[in-house]
Amino acid sequence: MAKRGPKLTEIDWQLCRNLLRIQCTGEEIAGAMGISYDTLERACKRDHKIKFAEYSAQKRAEGKASLRRMQWKAAEDGNITMLIYLGKNMLDQSDRVDHSN
Repeated sequence: MAKRGPKLTEIDWQLCRNLLRIQCTGEEIAGAMGISYDTLERACKRDHKIKFAEYSAQKRAEGKASLRRMQWKAAEDGNITMLIYLGKNMLDQSDRVDHSN
């Protein structure tokens, strides 16, 4: 009978995805799952055929897009604070008053 290697660690990829979307680090995710970061990296290569850095960049971008969508929706719904924030950050608007006249 052939000798088997060590048991492969099962990763909860849905949990990993959710934690990445809220910008958790790989170390934080590994800690939450009770595994080492190296194990997480190896499992990503095994299960997704890409490096964890690439996987995490994709999922973090999803989280940022989701946050941007929620901010935009809040502004569309009339949230004055969000309207001001987006105006300043996307339209280069400011609170400065020109007193030179």
